[in-house]
Amino acid sequence: MSFFISDAFAQDAAAATAGSSFMALLPLVLFAVVFYFLLIRPQAKRQKEHQKMVDALARGDEIITLGGIAGRISEVGDNFIQVEVAEGVQIKVRRHAVESVMPKGTLKDL
Repeated sequence: MSFFISDAFAQDAAAATAGSSFMALLPLVLFAVVFYFLLIRPQAKRQKEHQKMVDALARGDEIITLGGIAGRISEVGDNFIQVEVAEGVQIKVRRHAVESVMPKGTLKDL
């Protein structure tokens, strides 16, 4: 009768269970590591670079806001900056709304 049903050995079952539980967790651990290196780490790096750029904003910098407005900083405050977008036209925007700082001389016709 043992031809159709294999014999069960308690010692082999315990060893197989311990190995299979580790192998069941391995894909989850690998997924977490890949998720960290592909999504979390690059986003944190971009956030640190943006914070450094926002902290370094100074009067006279030429910027582009997240809304696409280009201008020159005329006044810098703690939370807001005043941006001159045309001759005599100034708007206030949040410091964190600045997307990028452009090289000097980009906005010559302002």
